[in-house]
Amino acid sequence: MKFGSTKFVSIIRATLLVSAVAVLPAATSGLAAVDSDAGREFQKLFTIYQLVKANYVDPVDDDKLLKGAIDGMLASLDPHSNYLDGPAKQRLETMIDGNYTGLGLSVVEDDGAVKVVSPFKGSPAEKAGIKAGDYITHLDGTLYYERDLDEAVDKMRGPAGTSIRLTIFRQGRDAPFDVTVTRGVIELEPVTWELKDDVGVISVNEFSRDVGNFVNKGIADLKVQAAKKGTKLDGLVLDLRSNPGGSLDEAVALSDLFVDHGTIVSQRGRIASENQYYRAETVFKGDVVKGMPLVVLVDAGSASASEIVAGALQDLHRAVIMGDRTFGKGSVQSYIPLDKESAIKITTARYYTPSGHSVQEGGIVPDIKVPQLSDPDARARSERAVRESDLRSHLINEAALDDKELEKDKADDPRFKVSADELKKRGITDFQLSYAIDTLRRTAGKPALATAATPAVPGKN
Repeated sequence: MKFGSTKFVSIIRATLLVSAVAVLPAATSGLAAVDSDAGREFQKLFTIYQLVKANYVDPVDDDKLLKGAIDGMLASLDPHSNYLDGPAKQRLETMIDGNYTGLGLSVVEDDGAVKVVSPFKGSPAEKAGIKAGDYITHLDGTLYYERDLDEAVDKMRGPAGTSIRLTIFRQGRDAPFDVTVTRGVIELEPVTWELKDDVGVISVNEFSRDVGNFVNKGIADLKVQAAKKGTKLDGLVLDLRSNPGGSLDEAVALSDLFVDHGTIVSQRGRIASENQYYRAETVFKGDVVKGMPLVVLVDAGSASASEIVAGALQDLHRAVIMGDRTFGKGSVQSYIPLDKESAIKITTARYYTPSGHSVQEGGIVPDIKVPQLSDPDARARSERAVRESDLRSHLINEAALDDKELEKDKADDPRFKVSADELKKRGITDFQLSYAIDTLRRTAGKPALATAATPAVPGKN
């Protein structure tokens, strides 16, 4: 499970986007106001606690009541502010370490149901055919609806080699169907790469530690592979599809590999003095593949840190963005440990692309919208894909964007009429990637996809 891109304590992927130290003074300064302004409400809360303790039909444990009060307080804010303790905190820390046993799914609670944001690449779930947008209605025959999402997460986790039966409802299918998945050791490889037709394809699966360095290493290795073939790279594809996010620092580092000017991203919160601007040339000097065409692939599962990278490279005119509109998570979370057993994750700021665009709700709109034609169910799932704007109590974009306006152009591009069966006969199993590679090969030696525009003015974006 992951957090970072949707309801991400529920998704259990570590998105440590701001250090805890940066927000502790703000949190502490708020305590005085609580004493003077909220005394009556705290008294009401204590009165309810006493009434429950004295009158509820069964004895109730104090820890359960207090945890429920804390959960409710944070859940009332937005989908990304959560209280973590016990198993939930342990799972998060396990994800930070990069491996666990289970199915390899990123999920979110959607109006009481368990909805798949994305399966991890190469995971048991992906190999079993689980898709982004699927609803998991039953686990081993037991209905999971309007239950604590952690229960479903716990049920899906388990020893490698054991199996679980998932009942799936998928848009475009007439009836639910069962899929049996064998749990495995999920060793999350943050970055993988390969050379395809003289084009380097770099897949970033998560933004954990050292992603920028891993991508830099991958680029160097791809150059060596091309040289051994007696050729050179025609371009790079940076694949951020189904990547629900991670560390802001790593998003900045990855972007900084390809840009040598301007602001990569800014974060702005309630306190103006704590606003931050992350600029190019702070992690890597220069553009490591200067002049080389770059395509970034995104989809509805690309969120948070993925959107920071896509937004930066798009606004700075360093890459062409292809695929589907991204998830639309434009908020920053701070992870604040309370003690050894508990912590909170709380939204503290919004982030903005170099041009000053907030991706909250609207996401990153591709320069070239490329449907995943090799997946026959992709169109139906894409139309109903869960995004930030679908989550209960999500932050509102300051520009009041409307999903319907963003999706109003439903006309099929005449270039994309080929069917999944026809593509399969041609040996194409990933049309979006195939289209990106073909585009780079067609433009090899031309500057159109690599020319950087005038940099955004720092402090004015």
